[in-house]
Amino acid sequence: MRTTLLSVLIVALGSFSSATFGKAGTVKTNSEKSDDDPTRVTTQVGVSWSDDYDFDDSDVTFSGSLALDDARKINARINSDASEWRVGGSWLFPIGIFNFNIGKNDFSNGASQTNYSIGTFLPLSYFGIEPAGFQIFPMAGYTYNTGDAVECSRRAQDACSQEGFNGSPSPENGFAPTDISGSSGYLGAFVLKPLSTQWRLMAFMAGSYGSKNDAGDNYSGYFGGIGAGYSINTHHSFRAMTYIQDNNTYIADPDKRFLLAYKYQF
Repeated sequence: MRTTLLSVLIVALGSFSSATFGKAGTVKTNSEKSDDDPTRVTTQVGVSWSDDYDFDDSDVTFSGSLALDDARKINARINSDASEWRVGGSWLFPIGIFNFNIGKNDFSNGASQTNYSIGTFLPLSYFGIEPAGFQIFPMAGYTYNTGDAVECSRRAQDACSQEGFNGSPSPENGFAPTDISGSSGYLGAFVLKPLSTQWRLMAFMAGSYGSKNDAGDNYSGYFGGIGAGYSINTHHSFRAMTYIQDNNTYIADPDKRFLLAYKYQF
């Protein structure tokens, strides 16, 4: 049933985009798009390194995309210890790109999260909206999450139940994994500003909101970042960014990191 609904959604989105917006603007070819344009469909491989500001949580991630044609590609990403991975695909339509993914994250505090998501980027430049050369891509999507979080058992004898507790989330202090599942939607924007044929600035920000957890609180979170990209030629490009993410279910404190990445496009 899930596959059938997804197929119907893809077909409907393509028909809606072509019929309603077919004459709204000019569609850029993949070769005309920036290397960091989220609607670009190419075959590529990449590697990135990130760390937090305390330099005690480094991570290396490998990624790749296989373009099946000018509109469709398969995407995959995994980090060096396999604590985070994601596979999926993208389908480009005249007005934007549709993405679907399955992935899993294992957080350093012991929590884990498996997610199934669909989302899209819509380039406002398609409608002739590109103020001062800023390319704006509104983004939106839906995610279903399942997994476990490390929470206090709330037993009177446990240290974590005591007023003023500020210790570590360990079993000795009364913490234990708790099954969590729910859904959420996100809404935000990605902004790209070409400075030259080689240099560009980029930024993104989004918020998410979803179903209630066992404590009766709605899932909520945000993520955002800013950075720059540089292309040596049509094959080699680099990116440097800093970003933050947080939510009230899987992360105890905001995760602030910086990232350096290299990408080779075939």
